[in-house]
Amino acid sequence: MNGGDYINIVSDTIKAAYETQRDALHAASALIAGTVGKKKNVFVFGCSHAGIIAEEVFYRTGGLAVINPIFFPAMMLSTRPITMTSALERVPGIGSVILGQNNVNEGDLLILHSVSGRNTVPVEMALKAAEKNVKTVCITNLKYSRAVTSRHPSGKRLFEVCDIVIDNMGEVGDAAVKIDGLPEKIGPTSTSVGTALINAVVIDAVDMMIKDGMIPPVLMSANLDGGDEHNARIFKEYKDNIFYM
Repeated sequence: MNGGDYINIVSDTIKAAYETQRDALHAASALIAGTVGKKKNVFVFGCSHAGIIAEEVFYRTGGLAVINPIFFPAMMLSTRPITMTSALERVPGIGSVILGQNNVNEGDLLILHSVSGRNTVPVEMALKAAEKNVKTVCITNLKYSRAVTSRHPSGKRLFEVCDIVIDNMGEVGDAAVKIDGLPEKIGPTSTSVGTALINAVVIDAVDMMIKDGMIPPVLMSANLDGGDEHNARIFKEYKDNIFYM
């Protein structure tokens, strides 16, 4: 197999995930639309590479201005040593602190991305969110997650503790390409599939808002004429729902 096969695998996986997860995707879109419509808050979190999904959907051209990333520096790819991200996402108590320090409150929505779904921090955040009456959506890999044990003290994996579960239809271990002469697989699919799915969810949420008579707070490119002015109006109107400024 080669790079071209990888492109085909990613394309096929995106299509399979979208087709098989339509109900969950629609439910997630409805939650976003309802949360924004009630002027409550939307948050996205992931550890390490899973956090790329949070970076994808905030302060983004064509994206909803009111989607807030939760960035914990020690679990982002810029931290050094990078191996610290893997160690810390297994530590009990950190998820509770992250959730408690990031304005997540009753009636809000928390989207969690974890490919294996086994580590303590995202599971803990989902459980604590439920205690706060915060709805949760997870994007995970069910085949992978069901093949591993939980590292959370409850023994639960992320898909077992979230309100809505979206399966990215990936392989166990995430990497999907087998090359002769290499024992390990190469070419993870989760980032490409996850970004496609979450953008599809946001697009459908915007469509729902429009059908409900709302003007969705969608950002324009700051490099288009009028973009700065358009975005400034949104930032002013939704200043109580944006925490990344």
